[in-house]
Amino acid sequence: MANSQIRVVTTNRKARHDYHIIDTLEAGIALKGSEVKSIREGRVNLQDAYARFKKGELWLVGMHISPYKQAAFEQPDPVRDRKLLLHKRELKRLFRQTEEKGVTIVPLKIYFKKHLVKIELGIAKGKRQYDKRAAIAERDQKREMDRLKKLKY
Repeated sequence: MANSQIRVVTTNRKARHDYHIIDTLEAGIALKGSEVKSIREGRVNLQDAYARFKKGELWLVGMHISPYKQAAFEQPDPVRDRKLLLHKRELKRLFRQTEEKGVTIVPLKIYFKKHLVKIELGIAKGKRQYDKRAAIAERDQKREMDRLKKLKY
């Protein structure tokens, strides 16, 4: 499939900083019409969002979609829980993985695939503070090496 059919709207950079991403998967998301238009404009925030199970279904909690200005009626709550659309076998596999202590499901990015809104979920395990510091130090060291390489040539 060509990447031209996928248009990334937003990514959750904080998730990759705060968690070790074990696995990723793609899910659909149940939205109202005006929410899709707001997402198309990029007015969505994944910062504090996470997914959890309620009665055998997976729900996205804490994602903020700003109200669409031109919507004539029905302005849904910006931070309401939204149902994630997955196959039953995928739900069972996710449920088994999240039963393990310290494992959660976090959204990594929202994108349009053809005309559908999709969300990339990451099965994640929380990083400790020293892991975060090590990642920052490694990134700074790589940046410094690249800078020196550029000056050399």
